[in-house]
Amino acid sequence: MWDEKKHKLIMKANKSESTKAARLIAYYLPQFHPIPENDEWWGKGFTEWTNTAKARRLFPGHYQPHIPADLGFYDLRVPETRIAQAEMAYHYGIEGFCYYHYWFAGKRLLERPLHEVLKSREPKLPFCLCWANETWTGTWHGSPEKILIEQTYPGLNDDTEHFYALLHAFSDDRYLKIDGKPIFIVYNPWQIPEPLRTTDCWRDLAHKAGLKGLFLIGAANEPWSPSQNGFDASTTRKMFHPAALGEMKGTRKLRRALRKLIGYPMAIYSYKKIIPYVLMPEASKENVYPCVIPNWDNTPRCGKNGIIFQGSTPELFRLHLRATLRQVMHKKIENRLVFIKSWNEWAEGNHLEPDLRFGKSYLEVIKEEVCNHPI
Repeated sequence: MWDEKKHKLIMKANKSESTKAARLIAYYLPQFHPIPENDEWWGKGFTEWTNTAKARRLFPGHYQPHIPADLGFYDLRVPETRIAQAEMAYHYGIEGFCYYHYWFAGKRLLERPLHEVLKSREPKLPFCLCWANETWTGTWHGSPEKILIEQTYPGLNDDTEHFYALLHAFSDDRYLKIDGKPIFIVYNPWQIPEPLRTTDCWRDLAHKAGLKGLFLIGAANEPWSPSQNGFDASTTRKMFHPAALGEMKGTRKLRRALRKLIGYPMAIYSYKKIIPYVLMPEASKENVYPCVIPNWDNTPRCGKNGIIFQGSTPELFRLHLRATLRQVMHKKIENRLVFIKSWNEWAEGNHLEPDLRFGKSYLEVIKEEVCNHPI
């Protein structure tokens, strides 16, 4: 069970929420338990660990595989695992998890961890949801033309059904809010064909359900207006799009060397050099929320088609986080949100959970920058 005494001690150690440099919310991937669909598509027992564990170093100095340390190769069907994750996150200054949520015209996937968090009332860590509204394809395995399950938008009835499927979560007292409104993130907001219809529907249903409304955040790679599309705010995913890194200098020579070494040019970038490119100049706006990234290497999923941010270290991550905190320091604490991608996307080399190489070092950076030394 969640250790309430430990929770209070951590709160005291972290000082009060209002003295933190920012409200950190970490994206949380639920694909660490088998489901029938993944069994059918990828083989019996497939989870995120399948690709993580089979990853191999592709060139000298390439950090792979990433092997989990403290929490091991866990299964999210185990309640003790979910509690251990939450206690670790809170201890190091993360306010809550943002669980990825999958909805395909009434069909849900990977919903069990959240369902059990709601049903069991544990862990006590605050949370919100992000609708990862993407078509699932075979891209990870070199078959982008293979459609596994398509993301569609059937209309108003589906918008209504979708809202009521999430009302239990929105009504939970742990749910993260802004202005008293539950936060709901849409990962690809520009793909919603009639965004104003959808957002008006959700807000109307929220009020009818006794909520103060919804606080809708769109995650956008490109220039995108929240207000014109019915959203309250935006965050970014642009650091994960190769085009956003196209201006970087000094990568052509490295690619030529890799082509000679391994037979193909990797999309590889220096983590140190990408930091200026992933900072959001617009993050100083009250309704724009930046996102920081500890690392990125999705070759366990994509092989030679992957993207690598080479050379990430806890101290370089500190520079990235510190620069981001400076961007939001002037905002009132409720709007001082900073998203982290991610808590546990292991097959993208993108995780805060401890591994054998760095242990808890990335988490310690967060605690030092966010809790111990508010800006």
